Amino acid sequence: MSSYRPYQHIERRKSRQIHVGKVPVGGDAPVSVQTMTNTLTTDAEATIAQIRRAELAGVDIVRVSCPDEESTAALAEIVREVNVPIVADIHFHYKRAIEAAQAGAACLRINPGNIGSAERVREVVKAAKDHNCSIRIGVNAGSLEKHLLEKYGEPNPDALVESALEHAKILQDHDFHEFKISVKASDVFLAVAAYQQLAEVCDHPLHIGITEAGSRRAGTVKSSIGLGNLLWAGVGDTMRVSLSAEPEEEVLVGWDILKSLGLRHRGVKIISCPSCARQGFNVIQTVQTLEDRLAHIQTPLTLSIIGCVVNGPGEALMTDIGLTGGGSGRHMVYAAGRQDHTIPAADMIEHIVDLVEKKVDLMQAEEAARKAEAEAAAQAVLSTAV
Repeated sequence: MSSYRPYQHIERRKSRQIHVGKVPVGGDAPVSVQTMTNTLTTDAEATIAQIRRAELAGVDIVRVSCPDEESTAALAEIVREVNVPIVADIHFHYKRAIEAAQAGAACLRINPGNIGSAERVREVVKAAKDHNCSIRIGVNAGSLEKHLLEKYGEPNPDALVESALEHAKILQDHDFHEFKISVKASDVFLAVAAYQQLAEVCDHPLHIGITEAGSRRAGTVKSSIGLGNLLWAGVGDTMRVSLSAEPEEEVLVGWDILKSLGLRHRGVKIISCPSCARQGFNVIQTVQTLEDRLAHIQTPLTLSIIGCVVNGPGEALMTDIGLTGGGSGRHMVYAAGRQDHTIPAADMIEHIVDLVEKKVDLMQAEEAARKAEAEAAAQAVLSTAV
């Protein structure tokens, strides 16, 4: 018998743990999913609405740009009205970092070496400590320091890692250790090599990403290659998929990458065929419709949608619910890997949605019962001890 076990080969890198608000990053915490708003931060209403859409998609952390005083002034309302920690994106202006910390940002994205004098760095670090902010050191191949470009001639992994460690030392010299690091590049090979090199020389938690990856389709492919490579090697504690698309799309792709690697599970995972002339129903349209109809579900569940009987029964063996195309306008429904009943084509969408929702309700009830039983057992132990 084969000893193969899915995902057993992914052993995550050991890193220190920090917190971005309520979200732990690093250590044994799950890889968190981030995105960034593209609304004007000064338009608090639009920014809050965009963050809420990202929350529905499953985002853990959201970054908001704070280029001016008006933006940090709006940040307090934004932080108050959303349910996820907010990272304030700061470039060069140390006062914006202080204002963002005072407004309730959970993390400051800033490079300490780029904000001026040692006194300014001290002020920012003090604000972060006073307001329980972590910091992300964000190194980017497109904005490396002049002395490193002169030293290396061009952006390369050594330059990105050296930049990151220089900024990290500044924070460490101020006895500040609640920080994570990113070394992003738009070139997949450069980014992956830089992260791999950085992972070997420090234990700081790493925020991974392929910056400026591109459009929804091309950027998804590029990010999946780069981030998938790193995550498979155990590198990465929090991640953002950078797309020229709406923030919630970045979140959905991020989750899909993590679910594909078995690192996190959320919502309905649909296993579907690419469709062919054998299909008993329109697989493409069915899958698109089911993705939309089941997007509200957060409980992990697997659903196979296969157009014919060639692969359908086999896939259904490995999913909670399955649908396989049949003849005469009727299709086979599987439950827990077994043939259960047939359904006419006209009813299959509503029927599958109903089955999934009932299955989720049952799973939630069983989980609640397990928790109640565990709590009762713990109470019994305590009572006996007393």
